[in-house]
Amino acid sequence: QVQLVESGGGLVQPGGSLRLSCAASGVISSIRSMGWYRQAPGKQRELVAAISRSGSTNYGDSVKGRFTIAGDNPLTTVYLLMNVLNPEDTAAYYCNAEGHYYGSYTSWGQGTQVTVSS
Repeated sequence: QVQLVESGGGLVQPGGSLRLSCAASGVISSIRSMGWYRQAPGKQRELVAAISRSGSTNYGDSVKGRFTIAGDNPLTTVYLLMNVLNPEDTAAYYCNAEGHYYGSYTSWGQGTQVTVSS
């Protein structure tokens, strides 16, 4: 399986931008997709964006057109570029990896806080 380390969170003003990074280590060749989820206080964890090993991407409806996910090939690091941030984007952001290594697995990072406030 893999271990994930996130970086890049912080405080940003409305309308600003941030870039998150997530680096994977371990059995890298087992990764099939990586992505970002977020969870705000009192809300369920939701998909932000994901990218597959083939490069196909998927975005949550609330971030389409504002956020971009990118990854290297093979997938070892993924980036989330967040533009036009608004207070509703405030949440803990978690990196996710899904793969197969003697069975399917899902790995999670510890999370990084993004706060959008003036």
